[in-house]
Amino acid sequence: MPSQTVDLQDPIFLAHRGGKLRTSTTVPLESREDLSVAYTPGVARVCEAIAADESLARTHTWRSNVVAVVTDGTAVLGLGDIGPAASLPVMEGKAALFRQFADVDAVPICLDTKDPDEIVAAVAAIAPSFGGINLEDIAAPRCFDIEDRLKALLDIPVFHDDQHGTAVVVLAALTNALRLQERRAEDLTVTVVGAGAAGVAITKILTEAGVGDVIVCDSSGIIHEGRGRLNSVKARLATFTNRSGRSGDVTEALRGADVLVGVSGGTIPESALEGMADGAIVFALANPTPEVAPEIALRHAAIVATGRSDYPNQINNVLAFPGIFRGALDAGAAQITEAMKLAAAQAIADIAVDGLAADRIVPSPLDPRVAPAVAAAVKAAA
Repeated sequence: MPSQTVDLQDPIFLAHRGGKLRTSTTVPLESREDLSVAYTPGVARVCEAIAADESLARTHTWRSNVVAVVTDGTAVLGLGDIGPAASLPVMEGKAALFRQFADVDAVPICLDTKDPDEIVAAVAAIAPSFGGINLEDIAAPRCFDIEDRLKALLDIPVFHDDQHGTAVVVLAALTNALRLQERRAEDLTVTVVGAGAAGVAITKILTEAGVGDVIVCDSSGIIHEGRGRLNSVKARLATFTNRSGRSGDVTEALRGADVLVGVSGGTIPESALEGMADGAIVFALANPTPEVAPEIALRHAAIVATGRSDYPNQINNVLAFPGIFRGALDAGAAQITEAMKLAAAQAIADIAVDGLAADRIVPSPLDPRVAPAVAAAVKAAA
């Protein structure tokens, strides 16, 4: 039973009535001859050819242009663990974005299990129907293990967008913020608040991009090698972050920091921002409520970004994932590498160079130039 009364005549509910997706044919089905070509008996010849040479599935089925959008419904938007059925509208929306921005077909797959072994087995079993796997809204830390295992098992790209899509756009935004300020990545101290899926991936890509030091802070404070009770993912983070060996809370983590990236869903007090370096950059990305209100952040920072569409500088994954998959599919790539992610971030950043300003460090999510530019960069880097 629903916990609250909803108005099914509300425009939002009317827009979602019947779902947001449908399939359509690419061949005519008007005559007996059409049927014999698209289906039996003609289709049997194609099946036999693929059985003899499986590579033909790439060119003679939809496989080379279709992605599975897979979730278990455990970390949906800011709603948390709402289950597979309730996650379906989000997965439909994700599939619609693939189609709109990159001409990639996508199918929502909402799995009724939270068991990593079962998720891996289910995705591996359906993989022959797809050219790529987009993992979505799977809670940390299970999401890391699930992605790693699927990447090892499959010969098609596997990409957890909550991790890598967010990380790519953060890097693009930071690249342009540094362009504006004429600063170098290697001179920065970046504090990442939140060590879930996005926080871990952001930390890795910023390190790969040459950022001087990254300090990661979770709900228990700064992650460092001497801290107890770290899971395996956080223990790994501790080996290549926080080079100054800091410990303490978020205020200590932000002392002297050049950049704050918030992906925690919590609240950061204004007093903590007061200790940041001059010309600070603040990305408060929790959605719908940023870790610190942009109006407050601007008292202490020169450049501010959020995850919201009603403020400037929206860090939106739609800038990344459609073009990344388009490029990977066009290249016939077996995986999406770090080099491909870095290339995607640079392509996004370069789109915004014309008209670059403190309130315009990333392109609009609706900019039609973005996905083709990202796809071309990713294909070249594959």
